[in-house]
Amino acid sequence: MQLKVLNKQNNSRMCLVCGFKNDLSLKAEFYELEDKSLCALVKFKDVQQGYPARVHGGILAAILDETIGRAMMPYTGEEKWGVTISLTTKYKKPVPINEEIRIIGKIISDNGRVYEGEGYILLNDNKIAATAKGTYICMGLDKIAEMDSESKEDWFVEKKESDPKIINIP
Repeated sequence: MQLKVLNKQNNSRMCLVCGFKNDLSLKAEFYELEDKSLCALVKFKDVQQGYPARVHGGILAAILDETIGRAMMPYTGEEKWGVTISLTTKYKKPVPINEEIRIIGKIISDNGRVYEGEGYILLNDNKIAATAKGTYICMGLDKIAEMDSESKEDWFVEKKESDPKIINIP
């Protein structure tokens, strides 16, 4: 299935998952899709491996957690974020380094304050490498971070010519 990209989400400066100034960051980029799901695109690096040429399971849990938590933004608006209450991850296949990987997150239920979501990591052959389910509390960015959300230095969308217009999801 091909889904249209509606919006690209912000990145922060030093986040482990999306930080554009953090050398160890995954530098994930997040795209809101027409079905209200979220797709993260990541190319894992050598420093993020566990076993040789395979991404560490903790790194996979982190990107799933971030993607599911961000998936509530199309429902709540940009100033509301998901803070993790719980996350359960299941690993099915190894994830290679040095290949662009798609991570999909979506909200499956909410009561306006607590959201439940699920996500999965898609390999390039469209096989699912890992899944996760999480519960998140919805909070304003001003309650969870010490930063100026208006600052273009700490928090912004970097639009690129290479940003996808369509994302393929099986």
